[in-house]
Amino acid sequence: MDKEKWRSYWKTLTSSNLGLIGIGILITFFFIAIFAPLIAPYDPSERIAPPLMKPNGSFLLGTNDVGQDIFSELIYGTRVSLLIGIIAALISIVIGCLVGVVSGYFGGKIDSLLMRFVDLILVIPFLPLMILMAAFVGPSFWNIILVISIISWASPARVIRSQVLTLKTKGFVEAAKSIGTNISTILRVHILPGVIPIALAQFVMAASHSILIEASLSFLGLGDPFTKSWGTTLYYAQARGAFLTDSWIWWILPPGLLITALVVGFALTGFSMEEILNPRLRKGRS
Repeated sequence: MDKEKWRSYWKTLTSSNLGLIGIGILITFFFIAIFAPLIAPYDPSERIAPPLMKPNGSFLLGTNDVGQDIFSELIYGTRVSLLIGIIAALISIVIGCLVGVVSGYFGGKIDSLLMRFVDLILVIPFLPLMILMAAFVGPSFWNIILVISIISWASPARVIRSQVLTLKTKGFVEAAKSIGTNISTILRVHILPGVIPIALAQFVMAASHSILIEASLSFLGLGDPFTKSWGTTLYYAQARGAFLTDSWIWWILPPGLLITALVVGFALTGFSMEEILNPRLRKGRS
């Protein structure tokens, strides 16, 4: 895709109030994740104060039940939650692109077989499948990413297949076929440039869903116990009686708000990108 088109997409995205808010939220969280060692006042794994200390000047969000600084834990947790969300979304979009492009371009029995498999993934109840797979593979950083990727690729595959079905009937694709252009060149030159913008929008939405899934699995005790993510913070807070004391205010509420804010940032950015790809959405909203 040429640079002018990318500039046009970026200009349209930043001209949207929702897009600007979403991008601003994402930039803030990426800044926190990158500079976590400079922002966090303490090592999140170090016991530095009495357990369940209330927020004060030295400990902005108090301490947990073993005396670790909750604020530092959440700062470093931004890295883990973002990393899991982005890697899982990237893997699921790559799988979705491969399935969608192959299914849409070649059609026939290949299309029928792949789409029936996609339908099977989509029709299975999401939460039981997610819990079953996470319990089966065991709790670890990469296993969580594997589970999220396996259950998240089907929806992007269907969306991308629809785009490929539209693109392959265009005149420039038919002309390329008529002069004997090989399939790899057609896919690289004519199909993929039309798929990439939709794949990017799907990636943003998939990252949002991946962060929610990771938090849900970790809250249920199926996350990696050796990493400091927002989900594991919620799990330990719930498991160690934060709701029975006033500590829930500074131990449970902040990670919940951070998860919500990050998901909203991805969602607003994704909605704005979808409006770029489908101008009718902008008209409908107006």
